[in-house]
This record gives sequence, C-alpha cells and structure tokens, in this order.
Amino acid sequence: MKWDWGAVRDFLPTFWDGLLVTLQALALGSLISFTLGLVWALLMRTPTRWVRWPVGVVTEFVRDTPLLVQLFFLFYVLPEWGFAASALTTGVVAIGLHYSTYTMQVYRAGIEGVPPGQWEAATALSLPPRRTWTAVILPQAVRRVVPALGNYVIAMLKDTPLLMTITVLEMLGEARLFSQEHFQFTEPLTVIGVAFVLISFPASLLVRALERRLAS
Repeated sequence: MKWDWGAVRDFLPTFWDGLLVTLQALALGSLISFTLGLVWALLMRTPTRWVRWPVGVVTEFVRDTPLLVQLFFLFYVLPEWGFAASALTTGVVAIGLHYSTYTMQVYRAGIEGVPPGQWEAATALSLPPRRTWTAVILPQAVRRVVPALGNYVIAMLKDTPLLMTITVLEMLGEARLFSQEHFQFTEPLTVIGVAFVLISFPASLLVRALERRLAS
C-alpha cells in the first residue's frame, strides 16, 4: 500500500471542519463539566439529606453508565418525550454531564484538603457562609485541583470521537465520511491520529508543568 499525499491534501479541508467541531465540543463540554461538577460538590456538602441523597443517586448513576449509552439515550430517546436538540448540542451536554460526576469528586477532594484552620479563621472573623466559600475555601480548593481538572480535559478530548455515533462530524467522523466516499482509509485516519497526539501531548505537558508550579 502506497501513501497518497494527494488524499491528504483532499482531506485537509474537511479535517479542519472536523477539528473545529472537536474543539467546540471539548471547550463547551469542559465548561459544563467544571461548572456542574462544582455544583454537585457543593450540594453534597449541604446538611439536608433530601438534597444530598438525590444528588448522590444521580451522579452515581451517570458515573456508572457508559458515555456511549448516555449519548444514545439523549439523542434517540429524549426526542420521543419532546426534548429534542441538535446532535452537537446533545453531544456537548452528554460529555459535560458525564464528566461532571468525575470533576465533582475532584472538587470534593480539594475542598476537604483545605486545612481546618481556614474554616476556623473564617468563623472567628464572622464571615457569612457565602463569603467564606468565595473568598476563603474555593480559591484554595480550586488551586489544588487544577491539574486534575486538566487531566479530565484530555480525557474528554479522547472521548469526542464517540460523538460520531450520533451523526456529529468531528475529526473522526469527517475521516470516516471521507474514507467511505474515496475508498482511502490509511491517510485520513493517520492524519486524525497525528492530530490527537499533537493536541493531547502538549496539553499533558502543560498540565504537568502547572502541577509542578502549583506544588512549589
């Protein structure tokens, strides 16, 4: 089998389209997962068990079911109940919701890692609960968990090809479509593999550097 640079050239226009969709899904999915994960973590610390119990059940269920199943459910089942959205929106929501159950645990670890003296100092200063969280606890907790959150961004990037199963033409989806139309599989799939490495490897190095910097 000979390598065909012409196929690579022909694939590049659609590759850039797929890359843009991949980055959009990654950015929006990360935003949802980080925000919702923090909400889950805070709700799990409320003294009311009628809040903690439903949150615990929902997050455990989401975490224990495959992302692929969740994608199929949101895209194919919910429309039958009147909840329809575009394929990309559905994929972004699914990725964000799925990974929010993991970032929740990261936030919880960060919050629990704040020294008890910080809580006691906030109480001694008579800070209201909202001020205690926003000015004392969360800045320290988030600083501790930034590297772990970065690792989940990389994990989300590697899961974006699953969006192809609900008709989202991200990078792998574009490569699959191109291959079926031109009967050339090696070149587009190789380009996709190289693209994932070029994105994820520098990102992993950045996460490691950030971890070292925050630890110093």
